[in-house]
Amino acid sequence: MTIPLVGLKAAHRELQEELEGAALEVLRSGWYVLGPQVRAFEEEFAAWLGLPAAAGVASGTDALLLALLAGNIGPGDEVITTSHTAVATVAAIQLTGALPVLADIRPDTFTLDPDQVAAALSPRTRAIVAVHLYGQMAEMDPLLALADRHGLAVIEDCAQAHGASHQGRLAGTLGDSAAFSFYPTKNLGAAGDGGLVASGRPERIEQVRLLRQYGWRQRYVSELAGLNSRLDELQAALLRVKLRRLDAWNRQRQELAARYHERLAGTSVTTPVVAPGNQHVWHLYVVRSPQRDALQAHLARHGIETAIHYPVPVHRQPAYRHLSPAAGLPITERTAAEILSLPIHPHMSPDDIDRVADCIRQFDK
Repeated sequence: MTIPLVGLKAAHRELQEELEGAALEVLRSGWYVLGPQVRAFEEEFAAWLGLPAAAGVASGTDALLLALLAGNIGPGDEVITTSHTAVATVAAIQLTGALPVLADIRPDTFTLDPDQVAAALSPRTRAIVAVHLYGQMAEMDPLLALADRHGLAVIEDCAQAHGASHQGRLAGTLGDSAAFSFYPTKNLGAAGDGGLVASGRPERIEQVRLLRQYGWRQRYVSELAGLNSRLDELQAALLRVKLRRLDAWNRQRQELAARYHERLAGTSVTTPVVAPGNQHVWHLYVVRSPQRDALQAHLARHGIETAIHYPVPVHRQPAYRHLSPAAGLPITERTAAEILSLPIHPHMSPDDIDRVADCIRQFDK
């Protein structure tokens, strides 16, 4: 039997009665956009983070875009981030009219290297987008210190880090604002697109709420030029059901990752590094192999789904080659050639982990 990379059908089976009941409630209500389900989810998610406010939006990309726009980032500004990320991170910066500036990553955790961020600063730098990658937080302490010295905003890209923490501080609670994605494969996933902006500054969330719907505070009266980026009632209702399971699901991911660590010891792959003080929530379990492509093909022949996050760094993609730094991004490029995401999700069994590990050991022979 195939071991899938993610377990969307299994997650639905676990919560089928609750999810379908929540969906039916919305359908019968006749209120489908920015209604009571969205307000309740915003309050519950903000409370889960320990923040005063949050605003649901249409996608994780829009969450980043609106977080930046609410921070007055726009044309003439530069925003530093990583090339080793989903292209959405860079696309959102560019959509504001600002220039994305790409810095290299750490070779162990694959998150932004604060020293490389410092080297990329210019008089036009206005913000840093710190991507919490694969379920692990970026090095926020040095990034926040750097931002404080230079008067920069810090936006947390939490698309892959629902519940991750550093020294007990949750991802999304340290920067000026944070962007979350609820794409179906995320640790907290909807049945379609969805996103959210959270902040410890209620005025920032009020600005996001204006921007997400044409700048309206009063219907049909635009106080400022905004967008159409609204989280719908159906997605909010489903996310409310799943939010109650998120902490337990993250613990299951952690148990599975620990078994991977144990079973993959002594194999040809390099297992993930967790930075000191970090609580990883294992959105992805990403190993490194100098024979990545051959290993991926071997696993596929044995019914094990894998993926590469991400095979082509943003600065090497046709639409964004103009962003490539003159000195290149050597660690990013080397990483992209070797990484492989193995299956991990809360509905895997320990036997599934053992089967993946045994298949890798077989490849090593």
